[in-house]
Amino acid sequence: MLFAVVAVVPGWLPSLPTRAQDGLTLAISVLIESLPFVALGVVLSIIVQVWIPPGAIERWMPRRAWARRAVMSLLGMVVPVCECGNVPFARGLLMRGFSVPETLTFLIAAPIVNPIVIITTHQAFGFSDGILIARLVGGYAIANLIGWLYSRHPDPDGLLADRFRETCELVVDEPGGRGRRSLVQFVIELRAVMPALVIGSALAGAVQVLVPRDTLLAIGSSPVLSIVAMIALAMIVSICSNVDAFFALSFASTFTPGSIVAFLLVGPLVDVKMLALLRTTFTTRVLVGIVVTVILSAFTIGVGVNLLA
Repeated sequence: MLFAVVAVVPGWLPSLPTRAQDGLTLAISVLIESLPFVALGVVLSIIVQVWIPPGAIERWMPRRAWARRAVMSLLGMVVPVCECGNVPFARGLLMRGFSVPETLTFLIAAPIVNPIVIITTHQAFGFSDGILIARLVGGYAIANLIGWLYSRHPDPDGLLADRFRETCELVVDEPGGRGRRSLVQFVIELRAVMPALVIGSALAGAVQVLVPRDTLLAIGSSPVLSIVAMIALAMIVSICSNVDAFFALSFASTFTPGSIVAFLLVGPLVDVKMLALLRTTFTTRVLVGIVVTVILSAFTIGVGVNLLA
């Protein structure tokens, strides 16, 4: 479908207004640039979910609680799925006996520290303004902070939603062996990722051409207001963490580095799509606590990046 669009676009682009042409060109460029990384993420996700046997993770876990959380926050480096795929994976961890704080630590860190996100963020920004490093270190720190906060809870089981045990099931093997399961999983993940990618690419183009540039410059150049604006944008647009760096790249020329970092931290963790998924497992009070912690932490990190940039 993408190739058909690219083939047809040149024929009718001249008939569109200039601003529409600019927006469409930007949207398509973001989409094309992102697709290879999305495909790679889906393939790696299938390898982890289908081909690595159960129990392989537990054998390598340390015994101390803080060390287990530290390791769980790095598990995303070998479980390279986007935030949508992390939630069912985390439910499986809970069913296997991992604690709520450990699972939350994984959920918060995984969308940021996984290798696909690292690659796409580097592809978009390189090491300029410390955006890549701030995202990785910030995501790891926020995850362990949340894990530690909820490890202090007197009743960890009370953090789980009542419907968790009714709706959460372990992965059921598809008939026909691993090959069929891989194919089914490939289709499922593409259906989950592609709509967000297409919508996010369109929004990237639309925002740049519909919002007056003077307004963008006024908001984006403010060290504080730019961070607040990008945090709000991150929670609304709900773009997959595998490709959100390319969306944020379109704002890099008008918004501060700290606001870009805040966007890259908040989006994968507490956007509206992620919160809806998390609500299937955790209580509303837990989600409120996570949102407040993530936003305050991302704002603080963003301000720090702006001061150092």
